[in-house]
Amino acid sequence: MEKQIEFLKELLNTNSVNPPGNEEQIAKIIAKELNENGIASTIRPIEENRAYLIAKLKGNGNKKSLVFSGHMDTVPPGDIPWKYKPFEVQEINGRLYGRGASDMKGGLAALTMAMVEIAKEGIPLEGDLILAATAGEEVDSLGAKAVIQDGILKNIGAMIIGEPSSNEIFISHKGALWLEVISYGKTAHGSMPDKGINAIENMNSLINILHNRFKFKYKENNLLGEPTLNISIISGGIRTNMVPNICKMQMDIRTVPGQNHQEIISDIKFLIKEIEKNSNAKFELKILNNLIAVETSMDDPFVELAQSTADELFNYEHKFKGAKYYTDASTFVSGLKTNFPLFIYGPGEESIAHQANEYIEISKYLDAIKFYKKIALRYLK
Repeated sequence: MEKQIEFLKELLNTNSVNPPGNEEQIAKIIAKELNENGIASTIRPIEENRAYLIAKLKGNGNKKSLVFSGHMDTVPPGDIPWKYKPFEVQEINGRLYGRGASDMKGGLAALTMAMVEIAKEGIPLEGDLILAATAGEEVDSLGAKAVIQDGILKNIGAMIIGEPSSNEIFISHKGALWLEVISYGKTAHGSMPDKGINAIENMNSLINILHNRFKFKYKENNLLGEPTLNISIISGGIRTNMVPNICKMQMDIRTVPGQNHQEIISDIKFLIKEIEKNSNAKFELKILNNLIAVETSMDDPFVELAQSTADELFNYEHKFKGAKYYTDASTFVSGLKTNFPLFIYGPGEESIAHQANEYIEISKYLDAIKFYKKIALRYLK
């Protein structure tokens, strides 16, 4: 147990804020732990100081592989002062405090330690157990994309992602469609606005239409609720006494499984053209992020196995849940172009991810190791 905790502390003491990332240093720490326990691993550079890691416990090939997946980057500490230093881990009252403790170095460390324990026991496996430690999930899923491009996961049977779930089983998560709209106008003196074209007012027209007329063409999801649209960033104008000639707006659309992102984009383009046709407005639409929603059926044998394993280990009935955040699963599912079950299970708390004084409960971290080990052995035997 002490070794497991010290390993997580080492990860937390290593700054891998993205940007710039610095995931290569995290990968080296993981590789050292794996190699000391006889597990071969490969660190694949992507950019300067950035890399992903792949490790594999070979099975006899009678089953497809089980993939443990987690990302190595974190968000910045933020502007709010921390009670504890974000990169000098503190152990207080059964918790470890540090940036990335919940999201998601706790889950990544637990996946690694479970793999180490399985290797130590030397139990024959029917399929490969693969650890995929990725880079860049907090920004652009750079590492997951590279793993797909390199053809690492061609024989995947199932996947567990160690994102924060408070050790509950999340079988779905929302998709993310981030769009930027630029409104173009014409400058004029502020005392003669009729001589110009007000880019901010035209953007306001679009925002009102989006809220009042734009309807998602999909039903509410039982675990994730309804799709949402959030106007998140807006900027424009030059001076108080000038008509603004440009305005930029970014929106964050969160989708549910089954929604078609291209249809949403087409709908917004139609609304933009309608405004342009009936006014002097001109717009440009850019796609900033496009990650699909992910869902595994409740009656899939793999998630049923997860449920029975957790129930047995921890002596209470686990209910399937969904996450409103997104994960590398979006990139893996769309990029691998094959059907495989997956779920999210991690010892971190989603409610404190990205917050100041982020922490993880040590007991949940240790429980996650037990769960990962147990389900891997059940699935691969």
